[in-house]
Amino acid sequence: MTAARLLLPLSLALLAACASAPKQNITVEKQSSCPLALKTGQNLILTLPSNPTTGYRWAIQDSAGGVLRVLSPEVYSSAESGVIGGGGQSTWRFQAFAAGQGRLRLTSQQPWEPEAEPAETFDCAITVN
Repeated sequence: MTAARLLLPLSLALLAACASAPKQNITVEKQSSCPLALKTGQNLILTLPSNPTTGYRWAIQDSAGGVLRVLSPEVYSSAESGVIGGGGQSTWRFQAFAAGQGRLRLTSQQPWEPEAEPAETFDCAITVN
C-alpha cells in the first residue's frame, strides 16, 4: 500500500514537469512567425520554399551567431518526385545556446549575380532566454 501511495504523487509531479517544459523543437515556415522567443537548448527548424533548378538559392546572411548554433547545413527536399524543375523546400536546423538577441536573415538569389536584389528575404528577430 505504501508504494501505491507514493506512486500517485510522483506520477502527478512528473506530468506537471512535462507539461511545463518548453517544446524541444520550434518549426518556422514563414516570416509571419517572427519575432521568435526561444529557451536555451531549444531547436529551431527553419523550412522555406525552394527551387534550386531556377538558379535561385537561399544563403544565410546573418545566422544570429551570438544566440543560435547551426546544427546542420541546408537540406533540400523535392515536393514532387520525378518532376524535373519542380519546387521543394530547404530546411536548416539551429539550436539556441546562449541568452541574448540576434537576427536570422536569409536571402534567395542567383549566386552569379551578387549585386542584384534578392528575389526573397527571410528576416527574423530571435530572443533567447
